[in-house]
Amino acid sequence: MGLISDNDERAYLEEIKHLENWCQENNLLLNISKTKDLIVDCSKKQERHYQPVRISGTTVERVGSFRYLGVHISQDLSWSLHTNSLATKARQHLYHLRHLRDFRLPSKVLRNFYTCTIESILTGNITDWFGNSTKQDRQALQRVVRSAERITHTELPDLQTIYYKRCQTKAMRIVKDSTHPNNRLFSLLRERKSFPDLNREKSLLLGWVGSFTILLALVWHRL
Repeated sequence: MGLISDNDERAYLEEIKHLENWCQENNLLLNISKTKDLIVDCSKKQERHYQPVRISGTTVERVGSFRYLGVHISQDLSWSLHTNSLATKARQHLYHLRHLRDFRLPSKVLRNFYTCTIESILTGNITDWFGNSTKQDRQALQRVVRSAERITHTELPDLQTIYYKRCQTKAMRIVKDSTHPNNRLFSLLRERKSFPDLNREKSLLLGWVGSFTILLALVWHRL
């Protein structure tokens, strides 16, 4: 990950060269076939042309998106590709859920299966992408939840609720950890007796906690 300022790539390309030299000195081999080059350019100016990245004489493939730790990251920082992938994968597991229902298993067992498989797919790294996804993308995911509700005949937590709860949990962990680099972003109320009610500060969580893991690391950066 590198930063390109004023359309000057020299510092970034030099860092790549240093990495290549360090790997050679320490007898490490970079797998170029699994290395991708992704450019995130948030400027509204005319499209820029960047030099291809080369490692050991081989040009690194430039892509419009890639999958990192289960999350599809696009160069336009949209999440449609990721949410579409989640919806497709989750719908495949609805097939197994219907089979369990046909075996007349208790609703509790069906719900446990949903939580362990379908919900875990839909909510993976949800604090990174859900807050910045479009209404259409959220509705597509929520339709999977509604289908599971009809199959299990139980009420299931909606994704928005799960997202809020996980944001609150993450925020409270940061608040309690004075060594966390983002701890200073949370401040006490004026009377210095308590922190703001996180339930009433959802806009803060949506704008910050919901996207800081990936987005703040990517804006104006080039992978």
